[in-house]
Amino acid sequence: MRIDWKHEVEDYLFITFGLLLYAIGWTVFLLPYEIPSGGLTGISALIYYTTGLEMQVSYLIANALLLIGALKILGLKFCVKTIYAVLVLTFFLWALQRFLLTNAGEGVTKLPRYLGEDQGFMAVIFGSSICGMGLAQCFLHQGSTGGVDIIAAVVNKYKHISLGRMLLYLDIFIVSASYPLLHDWQRLAFGFVDMFVCNMVLDYVMNYVQQSVQFFIITKHPQEIYEAISKEMDRSATLLPGTGCYSGQPVSVLMVVAKKNQSVALFRLVKAIDPTAFISQTKAEGVYGEGFAQLK
Repeated sequence: MRIDWKHEVEDYLFITFGLLLYAIGWTVFLLPYEIPSGGLTGISALIYYTTGLEMQVSYLIANALLLIGALKILGLKFCVKTIYAVLVLTFFLWALQRFLLTNAGEGVTKLPRYLGEDQGFMAVIFGSSICGMGLAQCFLHQGSTGGVDIIAAVVNKYKHISLGRMLLYLDIFIVSASYPLLHDWQRLAFGFVDMFVCNMVLDYVMNYVQQSVQFFIITKHPQEIYEAISKEMDRSATLLPGTGCYSGQPVSVLMVVAKKNQSVALFRLVKAIDPTAFISQTKAEGVYGEGFAQLK
């Protein structure tokens, strides 16, 4: 299969940006206030809170072990972007902690609490929101942060349990395990708030980007516009015959369904070919088929 290098490079750039956001959410907000969270990063954070071992060290070691075991089960395609994400996130976590400690002043050994000493709840809101946005960027571009995603993918391969449900079960268990280690009901509650906000932001960003829209394009150049949409946007169209009620003349109507984030590109293509075209755009609910959600 021919690799589309343009899209591959774009994927890796967005995954890198998402990982940077995720690392900022952790190092600037969650780690300084010792907030528990789900995932392997949550386990690594608990190790950091209780032993002082830096988060990225245990995160890298645990992911290396999981990836070795998962390589044969899940295949190289799944693991390549995961390996990249693990290495980049490890670097970002290390670099950001060094940067924050260096700028906090000499003799400082703990990450600075920029929001104030008693602002744990606000740290959860800010940190989990940024982490959710970062994860959304990774998932939208077929990336993964590794960790429990690997465990969930392995379980999903052999058992009829959805990835989302498996990740939820694992996250609840990890956050709940923070109380025997930290003995702090407040931080346990913050951990569940973090889970809720992070997943809410993640779902919102992904659903917003993946929203579908439907276009009706009345034009004198339907074939040219269709070819441009097919080539530039990798979308198909349906040609509908129509009649202008006022003029009584036959007209061509192109019906196109695309992602919401492709709207601007489509308007530009149509305008370049037929500036006099009439276009209507509506939100499409429940789009199924090739290039959209799978019909179940």
